[in-house]
Amino acid sequence: MAFTLKIEGMKDRIKKVMETQHMSQKVFAQFTGISEGSLSGVFNGRTRPTLQMVESIHARLPQLSVEWLMFGTGPMYVDEAASGASSDHEKKMDSPTLLDVQSPDQNPSLFTVQEQSMINSAQQAPLNTPKTIVKYIDKPERHITEIRIFFDDQTWETFEPKR
Repeated sequence: MAFTLKIEGMKDRIKKVMETQHMSQKVFAQFTGISEGSLSGVFNGRTRPTLQMVESIHARLPQLSVEWLMFGTGPMYVDEAASGASSDHEKKMDSPTLLDVQSPDQNPSLFTVQEQSMINSAQQAPLNTPKTIVKYIDKPERHITEIRIFFDDQTWETFEPKR
């Protein structure tokens, strides 16, 4: 049996998480620890979302349903399953946003290392939270199709393997 992620839908669900948290792509990348390039690659369709991305998002937003994020099933937030569907207003009020942890001038880089450590530890999931493990089975073998080398004089060379 092969487990597959709904890639197109997952990209849209990540965007929806960003919208409900009132975060731009750049701020969301910083908040979750996902590189801006990786996140951009997912949204542009160049790369697929990884399990590390899912774990990073869930670590920062533990109330977000991993099942919903990966497969689009069930409610968006875990607390919705227990209390029934909540209104959008309640979701926004209960969900921590980056604004909850920022300084008045909205610049998270102004925190000291100790303050940032306290913020990170306060937002992590409890230690007894079960982890969801997803395994890829029947993954097709990948082949190199092209190698590009970029030089500092703004030129590049492309190499293609012989077939």
